[in-house]
Amino acid sequence: MSKSYLYFICCVSAMGGLLFGYDWVVIGGAKPFYELFFGIADNPVMQGVAMTSALVGCLVGAMVAGAAADRYGRKPLLISAAVLFTVSAVATGLFDDYTLFNIARFIGGVGIGVASALSPMYIAEVSPAETRGRMVSVNQMTIVLGILAAQIVNMLLARDTGDATSQVWNVAWGWRWMFWAEAVPAGLFLVMAFFIPESPVFLNEKRKSEEFRMKGEEPKMRSSVNADSAEGSSDSSLFTIRSSLLAPRYRKVLTLGLVIAVFQQWCGTNVIFNYAQEIFTGAGFNVDGMFINIVITGIANVLFTFVALYTVERWGRRTLMLIGAGGLGVIYLILGTCYFMHVTGVMMVALVVAAISCYAMTLGPITWVLLSEIFPARIRGVAMSVCTFALWVGCCTLTFSFPSMNAALGSSGSFWVYSAICFAAFVFFSKNCPETKGKSLEVLEKELTA
Repeated sequence: MSKSYLYFICCVSAMGGLLFGYDWVVIGGAKPFYELFFGIADNPVMQGVAMTSALVGCLVGAMVAGAAADRYGRKPLLISAAVLFTVSAVATGLFDDYTLFNIARFIGGVGIGVASALSPMYIAEVSPAETRGRMVSVNQMTIVLGILAAQIVNMLLARDTGDATSQVWNVAWGWRWMFWAEAVPAGLFLVMAFFIPESPVFLNEKRKSEEFRMKGEEPKMRSSVNADSAEGSSDSSLFTIRSSLLAPRYRKVLTLGLVIAVFQQWCGTNVIFNYAQEIFTGAGFNVDGMFINIVITGIANVLFTFVALYTVERWGRRTLMLIGAGGLGVIYLILGTCYFMHVTGVMMVALVVAAISCYAMTLGPITWVLLSEIFPARIRGVAMSVCTFALWVGCCTLTFSFPSMNAALGSSGSFWVYSAICFAAFVFFSKNCPETKGKSLEVLEKELTA
């Protein structure tokens, strides 16, 4: 496979990440306007439902993605995700009913769940070991580009001319166009996904499964699931794979994957994207200042993801995870203290940008790199699905809990809680996170499941 073709198929697959980033963040800019349209501006519970409906869809998408990918292949699932993104983009802006709005958001969330599980796994399976970390990080790059695109679109579409007319337009149409804009990259992804090949790992596992069926050995294996789960085999049936996932030899690596996935969300950085309005207005900025600062954080997110592309194959995955957990712990400690002391203005923006930058070069991309590397081939699809499901459970609980936690503890207390979580993760990673840089997936399988 030529290098240019490899980059092409990885970039197409990573478009799932771009739509994941856009769909995930666009709601933060639309939030002030659709809340007024639907009459939920003073209803925290309904606000939380609107913010988490897509995340519930992510849970469903992540839950079914791995098993479906192991049965039908990676490519059909990526195409399905593109369809879901396209339908959701059009429908979300179209509906005037609050319930239908949330259903459309849920559909988009299913697409996010599928794409977030499959895109990095597919890229890892088609990439050589020496460039695998960088290629999987391309998926994170497209995620942050999607985030930045949503932030810029939101800023350009939101009118603030100082009169009532602009606010009427924002509430009636502005938030709709923010969602409709996603239909353009979603349609492009749908077309281009037909031109990428199936994963060679999936084809190899499918070939092995067919060989066992031809030999009449599969029924025997199905009747000895306990032995198969303990020792492992090359049979790739979903029945055996799911049983093997709980085998003692895989428990340690599965626990590591679950902690990595949940921590990427509970490190707290994502509340900055989803609740930028509250965070920046709490730091003393008006609506114009809020949107400008949101774009600034998006630019920092992209720039430092480029740093990750450079460092992932040089510094290694373990080092970057430790830098991310420890660095965010310190930044949040300072940020919480500044909120407690009622500091406002540029200092607060600088701290938020520092947090985004630290996350972008470490936890953001490296989480997906590690999750795509640490699982053996025969359970990778289902294990990736389980960990992605856990990641979105973390995201859902984080997003839904922040308004209540912020109301109870204030911004200072909230960021102190996130700081404590980051320091706890630093201790865990220092003891349990392996270095996977430069090792083939086969070597990693032997090392991590021995």
